[in-house]
Amino acid sequence: MNALGRRVLVAAFDGWNDAGEAASSAISQLRESGAYEPVFSVDPELYFDYQYTRPHISTDGTTGQRMLKWPEATILKPTRPGRGTQLWLLTGVEPARAWQAFAAEFIDVALREDVSGFVSMGSMMSDVPHTRPISVFAGSDNEHVRATLDLERSTYEGPVGILSVLGHAADAAGIATASLWASVPHYVAGHTPSPKATLALLDRLEDITGAPIKRGSLATDAAAWEASIDAAAADDEEMTEYIRQLEHTRDTWDSPEASGDAIAQEFERYLRRGGGEGPHKPGRDDPQR
Repeated sequence: MNALGRRVLVAAFDGWNDAGEAASSAISQLRESGAYEPVFSVDPELYFDYQYTRPHISTDGTTGQRMLKWPEATILKPTRPGRGTQLWLLTGVEPARAWQAFAAEFIDVALREDVSGFVSMGSMMSDVPHTRPISVFAGSDNEHVRATLDLERSTYEGPVGILSVLGHAADAAGIATASLWASVPHYVAGHTPSPKATLALLDRLEDITGAPIKRGSLATDAAAWEASIDAAAADDEEMTEYIRQLEHTRDTWDSPEASGDAIAQEFERYLRRGGGEGPHKPGRDDPQR
């Protein structure tokens, strides 16, 4: 049996864990490619600051009624579970307060529903080129999971985000945990979302869970995304030279002589810098490996 078991809860949140919208888009792709139904949602009054994450108002196209949509965080389960690994989803907005209670609510539901594994997905801005495969750091704090799936263990110490809090709570409750973090080129802020990073996360998720995942149009979208950045760089000599430098660094990491810890070291450097200072403040988290 897979080290994460047959009922795996996959989590991603909007906000600073989600550079290039890579992780939230990965959850959206999973949700759109299967049939899901909600199992549990938290009470938004308890966890969200509406001045920071405001409710949205819209008009129902059928009834014409005006409706308010409040910030949420919800667990979804597949309505047609198969024989293999089932991917459950935890998606929503990172809470503004009471993180311990927030995590406890979801872990209680996971235990009640016999969830056997927990995988968090995030993405971070990093000094990497868009022309090379997107690096995905895969880690776990669980020794058995690391040994079975050949994952890393984090040595990071410092501030964390909600993904780490949830992962820590899941591990303490006896649920096998893993985390996936995609490195998104920091100079592509104007080319969000980043389907190439989303595709890389889903590829790695399939690797560690064994669950077949539909990619939809992501391969085509990723190629178009890369081509659009190529076109922008072609008119900017400074950007072109900078990308060449990143490519050289990446190719050095990927060479047979390079240390296998290169990506891990880059992740640690990123975290110690505070996760970046861009407008979306993405990926400022410990990858709970």
